[in-house]
Amino acid sequence: MKREWDLLHTPGPSPVPPSVERSMNQPMIGHRGGKCKELMNDIAPRLKPIFGTSGEVLVVTGSGTSALESSVVNITQPGDEVIVVVAGAFGDRFAQICETYELEVNRIDVPWGEAVEVDQIEAALQERPHTKAVFLTYCETSTGVMHPVEKAAKRVKAISSALVVVDGVSSIGGAGVDMDQSGIDILVSGSQKAMMLPPGLAFVAVGNQVWNVIDDNPRPRFYLDLRSYRKQLEGGQTPFTPALSLLFGLQQVLHLLEEEGLDHVFDRHHVMKEMTREACRALNLPLLVTDEAASSTVTSIRPDTFEAEQLRKLANEEFGLILAGGQKHLKGEIFRIGHMGYSRPSNVLQYIGIIEIILKRLGHDFEQGAGVAAAQEAYLKRTREE
Repeated sequence: MKREWDLLHTPGPSPVPPSVERSMNQPMIGHRGGKCKELMNDIAPRLKPIFGTSGEVLVVTGSGTSALESSVVNITQPGDEVIVVVAGAFGDRFAQICETYELEVNRIDVPWGEAVEVDQIEAALQERPHTKAVFLTYCETSTGVMHPVEKAAKRVKAISSALVVVDGVSSIGGAGVDMDQSGIDILVSGSQKAMMLPPGLAFVAVGNQVWNVIDDNPRPRFYLDLRSYRKQLEGGQTPFTPALSLLFGLQQVLHLLEEEGLDHVFDRHHVMKEMTREACRALNLPLLVTDEAASSTVTSIRPDTFEAEQLRKLANEEFGLILAGGQKHLKGEIFRIGHMGYSRPSNVLQYIGIIEIILKRLGHDFEQGAGVAAAQEAYLKRTREE
């Protein structure tokens, strides 16, 4: 039977709120006219609290990967030494981008499903005192690990002059970060995850102190030249044609986040994480990541009594529930649940209930209703603590 919509719970793209969809349907405007300037001037300062910075947050029309690439091309030159923490597919992508731009890449390889330890970064910096930058991933989407990027940035700044660049694509909007206080120099993200938009926008938050490096960098760049974005933003413009419909949507997203309050937004994501993890334990579903390293936006499960792809297939066919699979060597080994952005605790109860039915179909051993009950208790526990 053809479905008009799915229950989308992948770690990106994520569902878009109806009010945001309506905002994106506004009549088109000229991207060099006064209305666009008003739009950009409204959006730009309201992005700063989400990234925890007083610096500029630049909006690039492109995927999250374009933001990653922009961070590399604007602060480095061929031959520069960099350290990249690789604990999943997206840490590996950061390393590949650095290699493409002819950097000397020193990888800190961390087992998939584990978080990097700050001491590992310190040891790598001590061995390589000329490191230009350290590249980290806040939430490793491929595993559901949340790395201690703020602690890592503080340690890096305490012992070296290296810049700190963080991929926040699947965490910004769903997890708090204090970019300025921790010393993160560049923090990037994308539109299609916790920011509740379709794919197509990238965000590059640039600390005030790193502009000297960007301005003095002789490396040629064009579309991703952050200097152009900063200059044009001063006049409420972008250097190239922006994705105007997405900007309309972003304005509404900012309204929704402000209306709820960022602290409440981040707490809601934490509650959904706890509900999901407690439900998995009650259903005898092995979690890939420890509680200490678990992401607030995505949970990875590594089943041991059935094939992960079986559950995904049946959930999709029977209920339209779309979950994500594993990547690279974890393909077929895990399934991932996205609980970010336009998602509420009620959605957790819904997908846990569906998963229970599929587990019965697969002959998995558990007490029926235990997952939903555990999720309910996790929610009630959190509200009692408030």
